Amino acid sequence: MADHAPAVVLLMGPTASGKTDLAVRLRDRLPVDIVSVDSAMVYRGMDIGTAKPGPEILAAHPHALVNICDPAESYSAGRFLRDARREIERIVAAGRVPLLVGGTMLYFRTLQRGMANLPEAAPKIRAAIDARAREEGWPALHRELAEVDPEAAARIEPADAQRIQRALEVFQISGQPLSRLQARDTEEVVPWRFLKIGLWPEDRRAMRERIGRRFRDMMDSGFAEEVRALRNRPDLGPGVPSMRAVGYRQVWAWLDGENSREEAVDLAITATAKLAKRQLTWMRAEANLRRFPVPAGNLEDDVLEYVKARDLT
Repeated sequence: MADHAPAVVLLMGPTASGKTDLAVRLRDRLPVDIVSVDSAMVYRGMDIGTAKPGPEILAAHPHALVNICDPAESYSAGRFLRDARREIERIVAAGRVPLLVGGTMLYFRTLQRGMANLPEAAPKIRAAIDARAREEGWPALHRELAEVDPEAAARIEPADAQRIQRALEVFQISGQPLSRLQARDTEEVVPWRFLKIGLWPEDRRAMRERIGRRFRDMMDSGFAEEVRALRNRPDLGPGVPSMRAVGYRQVWAWLDGENSREEAVDLAITATAKLAKRQLTWMRAEANLRRFPVPAGNLEDDVLEYVKARDLT
């Protein structure tokens, strides 16, 4: 991409790495507008468990693509691509720089590469996969996925029914791993130059401790009540994509009486730590990603210096 193409800053990192706080501080010091890259913050009413910025922060530092759909809806990478492109074009037209911040790595890749040409859904194959899952359980199908597409399996949780189903469906239709199809470059020409920044926790034990503290703080702040309110809706259930978000499904299971509160908390912390590990796996594959170790006392200044040296105009 030519150097004179509009700049788009991508700020990515694992959960609990401080992305939102840094983005807000950068907006105070740079001509940037924030676009969220988070598959759960899109949902209204899912606030505490997604670590969504509070109303005061959103009022002072607007985040596009936050609170844009109902939890009963299904939000996809394709929809994100359309929404993000629209927001980027709007921000660039206003003479400012888009700052895309979040941890949904599939969305970042989709933005940079476009959508892979994947086979259409096959209802009969999906029904057969669902029937097997009812008998064998999704973890068993996840193990099968690991045999035919280990790269996809490494990014997908054993309980993530929707993504396991889709990966197996694509393999059965095409005979090729989903990860291989997604890795193919599209013919789309991206009209921007991406400046990629990655927040990189170098101490994994400390990262898990931060994740644990944050989740317990969420519980103290009313996360269980948030999930209970969603659970009371007749149009939502544990199989709805939004309710399979990390933390939500573990607390939902506790409210359903499947385990104790403390067990749910431990399961949610473990699932979040696994999510962070997968996010870092995605980030390792990002070309031209500038890593910044976290936590760091001078993080804001270091990132600011790096960005300014690369000419956002």
